[in-house]
Amino acid sequence: MDFIQQNLMLVILTVTSGAMLLFNLLQGGAGARVTTSEATNLINREDAQVLDVREAADFATGHLAGARNIPVAKFEERAADLEKLKATPLIVCCETGIRSMKAVSTLKKQGFERVFSLDGGIAAWNKAGLPLTTKKDGRK
Repeated sequence: MDFIQQNLMLVILTVTSGAMLLFNLLQGGAGARVTTSEATNLINREDAQVLDVREAADFATGHLAGARNIPVAKFEERAADLEKLKATPLIVCCETGIRSMKAVSTLKKQGFERVFSLDGGIAAWNKAGLPLTTKKDGRK
């Protein structure tokens, strides 16, 4: 008991770190995220498809070239479009990576195996100096 009292901050740090790791694992975070460079490699080497889960107005302000826009709220009504992508590596993105992690979890439950969230989302893509397009070449 003396150890805990004398090292209270160390104990709190250890418990907090463990809880965060466990939370990440339970959320499907282990191996479900890719960095901007890993995403670029998947797109160039394995023809990964990009799924942007932001709303259409946000998508129109700038998105990865060739990205499909299917907001999370429309997953059920667009199930046929998503089904066609099951055999393809899929990179899911949103503005910061939070909605995309939820979408990855949903897609994994639907049987998608190679589905990843773009870590940091469009914000990280921009920060890395990678190009976005506003052209309507994204597949809707």
